[in-house]
Order: sequence, then structure tokens, then C-alpha cells
Amino acid sequence: MIHARGNTFATGAAALCAAALLSACSGEGGRADLGIADAGDAVASAEAAAIDETFQDVVSDVLPSVVQITTQDGLGSGVVYDDRGHIVTNAHVVGEADEVEILLATDRRPLPAQVVATYAPQDLAVVRLRETPDDLDPATFGDSSDVQVGQMVLAMGNPLGLDSSVTQGIVSAVGRSLSEGEGGATLSNLVQTSAPINPGNSGGALVNLSGEVIGIPTIGAREPDGGGQAAGIGFAIPSASVTSLADQMIENGEVTDSGRAALGVTVRTVLGEGFRPVGAAVVSVADGGPADDAGLRPGDVIVAVADEQVTDVVSLAEALASQQPDDKVEVVWERDGSEESAEVALDDA
Repeated sequence: MIHARGNTFATGAAALCAAALLSACSGEGGRADLGIADAGDAVASAEAAAIDETFQDVVSDVLPSVVQITTQDGLGSGVVYDDRGHIVTNAHVVGEADEVEILLATDRRPLPAQVVATYAPQDLAVVRLRETPDDLDPATFGDSSDVQVGQMVLAMGNPLGLDSSVTQGIVSAVGRSLSEGEGGATLSNLVQTSAPINPGNSGGALVNLSGEVIGIPTIGAREPDGGGQAAGIGFAIPSASVTSLADQMIENGEVTDSGRAALGVTVRTVLGEGFRPVGAAVVSVADGGPADDAGLRPGDVIVAVADEQVTDVVSLAEALASQQPDDKVEVVWERDGSEESAEVALDDA
């Protein structure tokens, strides 16, 4: 019994000596130099502190540019675009309003603003403060073409009315297309992020760790069959689209060059056996448009565009959203029981 305890002590002493060697014990007065394990912990701690400091700097730099927008129908977020009082937000935030109220992050007084223009196909709008404060702080917009999957981002806005809120995530994908359902817009070239985007975040800022706005949060994905919001799946309008469209709305009062591809048709969904959608029926054709030049006529049923199957209005919009104006694509349609096709040069929407 005593012998066994002696062995245990010897083993423990050996382990202590090994630990002392690993940590470079000096043996002088019980003092020890910083060891390998401690050095690793110190490096990790320093890296964590650097990340924290980066996050704090970005929030401090960008949050003063994020505003709260209030209408008769609710509230959302916006981003100060320039020093003339222009603010970018989502079209669905302003809705049909001509006037909105703005709360700056640096001033809690409601400020009146006029809606300059909206562009529903990309869910973007511009409003302008009636009086421009001296301390207005425009955001810096980055180049969304440089956005990489996996990079860290922050979403800033006013979710659920909690002003100046920040969430964190990564870029999950780029170039996404998202339809708001039949009759709704199909948004193109979106940035997908895991940063939570909740009601009220719409129109705010998706920001990289350089403090640049790379997107405007527009919508969070929802569970199918009427479920709640899907966690970790949100979408933002890329900054390249934001700046292009906002500049046009500010200069012209409308969008004159959307950068979105169009076929030049009005369509409706066709149902087949079992009431399942089987194509997009042409209701009308724009004179001189791509579809007209290709020979499509009312009553034709479009079933494919650019090798993508078309089963309804939404899938046609999504197929076009992945193309650019002037792209040449094959369009396949059915007429009187036979299938026809043609190469079509797409127009600008």
C-alpha cells in the first residue's frame, strides 16, 4: 500500500518535471519564463483582442451613417449616401409614401425627408432630407465585385425597432437570385450572408471589416410552407447595384439603365395535369423587342431560357435575372403542340 503510493508520487514528480521543462522553468527563486503553451495562449489572446478592436472600429465608423426610417406603415433602416442629404434604403421600406421621417444615429429628433425615387425590381429607393445637418456622415461604399465567400461581415440597422443594432456573420454566397413570389420582384446578383437580417434591418448596411458598405440588406429567407424566418440566411443588394441605381435616381428621378435583362413579354403561369405549373404563357409581346424579333406570339408557352427550365412566371424571371442585357440565349417555347426555339438577344429592362 505504502509502495503503491510511493510509485504514484514518483510518477507525479516526473510529470511535474516534464511540465517544468516544457515551460522552460529557470529554477531560480521559483520564477519561470513564458513557455510554449503560455506563448500560444498569448498569441490567441492577442489575435482575439485585435479582432474585437477591428469590430469596434468598424461599428464606430459606420454606425453614425445608418439611420432609422419611419413611415405610416412601419419602420426600417437606411444609409446616408452623400453630404447633400440623400439616403438609400429598400423600396419596400418606403412603400407608396412620398414623405418619411428620419432618425439619425447622432440626433434623436425626427427629420422630414422626401422620397426621390423607388426602383421595385431591385428593391431600392432614395430619399432626401429636407434640411441637411452639418454633421451628416455619409458611408463609404466598397466594390462588391471584390466580395469573397467566407469573409466576415457586419449587418447594421434597426431590427424590431432596436436602433443602432449590429449582427455578425460571413458572406455565404454571391450572385444569388431571389424571387418574392408570383407578382413580386425577382432580385438579382444578391449577396447571401449568415449575419441575421430581421424586420427593421431592411435598408441598413452590410459592411466589411474595412468599414465599407458592400450591400444593403433587403430580405431574410423564410421557411417553406409558411414557416418562420430561416436562421442564418439573409440577402443584400450588392453595393455596385446600389451606387449605379442610386446615382441614376438622384440625377434623373428614375432608373434609366437597370442593367437587368428583359425578353419583352408579359406572361402568366400555365398549369398542367395535377394543377402543376408547366410553363409561362405569353400574354403580350412588346413591339420590336427581343421576343417579337424571335417570332414569339401571344399564346406561346415558354418552357426554357438559356438551358434553364421554365415552369412558371417566377422561374422565367429567375432565368432572366442570371443574364445581362445584350446576352444571346436560346429560348424554347411550345405552340400548337409543337416545340420551337430561337436565339434571342436580350434587351435592357
